[in-house]
Amino acid sequence: MQMTMRWFGTGYDSVSLQHIRQVPGLTGVITTLYDKQPGELWQKDEILNLKKTVEDAGLSIAGIESVNIHDSIKLGSPERDSYIANYITTLENLGEAGINLVCYNFMIIFDWTRSDLAKQRKDGSTVMAYDQALIDKIDPNDISALMNSKSNGFALAGWEPERLENLKTLFALFKDTNEEKLFAHLKYFLEAILPVCEKYGIKMAIHPDDPAWSVFGLPRIMTGKEKLERLLKLVDHPLNGVTLCTGSLGTNPQNNIPDIIRAIGGERIHFAHLRNLLHTAPGVFEESAHLSSDGSLDMYEIVKALFDSGFSGPIRPDHGRAIWGEVSMPGYGLYDRALGIAYLSGLWEAIERADHDKTR
Repeated sequence: MQMTMRWFGTGYDSVSLQHIRQVPGLTGVITTLYDKQPGELWQKDEILNLKKTVEDAGLSIAGIESVNIHDSIKLGSPERDSYIANYITTLENLGEAGINLVCYNFMIIFDWTRSDLAKQRKDGSTVMAYDQALIDKIDPNDISALMNSKSNGFALAGWEPERLENLKTLFALFKDTNEEKLFAHLKYFLEAILPVCEKYGIKMAIHPDDPAWSVFGLPRIMTGKEKLERLLKLVDHPLNGVTLCTGSLGTNPQNNIPDIIRAIGGERIHFAHLRNLLHTAPGVFEESAHLSSDGSLDMYEIVKALFDSGFSGPIRPDHGRAIWGEVSMPGYGLYDRALGIAYLSGLWEAIERADHDKTR
């Protein structure tokens, strides 16, 4: 297990690599070329410059989150092959730079969705929150502007304003898309990129949909155990795997995350996002501190299931609270995530020690 933190890059993140480097137990970052649009080619010199920036700060790049997928690939349109070719070249350039983990998602039109990016909790901290009743009242053509208006001035991951300028066109393009078509298009994409993944040992780790149900009537295919198992069988290859995101899967209280971990197995979980959520009503949840006692997820059982499964990839704490007056991209402040790292690392070490004592 390698403890990491997400870093969006110079000029895009309120948190510096120098701050990240001071967090005990953290050795690497999960990063990206944040100014790249979905489908755009990542040049080799850009990747190498990013790698040098991270390594000069005494850290390593543990993976990329994300190389975003162009809409034509999700749509299965004739243009998809040219964008897949760009994706393959990007993977080649990442592989030649020694980077062998890519987290991605296959959500259409909208990425993760929240109704509030700064809900105040009783302790004075703020968190991202979701209320289905509020979402149902929002015109989907207005939500991009709403999300970006609450972003503290930061560009939100997955909410590229250039792509979302004309939502009516996107909705028209995807009006006939259903789950079966999405699975077919995902299979086509994975089969096309697997040869280059094999050449460089690049692990593709799909991120679950967030929230784990349909939003604005759009189909979602990565929502729970059955769909994740279907993905792994769809292209049965060890490099085709999962980003185990507790905060995305945990949006649906019916998802038993330790059971999902055991079903998938540590070899097909390439990356883990660990965060807690608090469910307050059906379709209503908010982010919380990472402690099990602060939310609805049993973080000890989740970490133990990862340990028992043989998971050995990078882990990062995800989202959490904005505390102590920190102004950052919503969900990605330094202070609470640093506390999350201390807590999660302590859980892992305690489980590891108990396992060691048991087998002596």
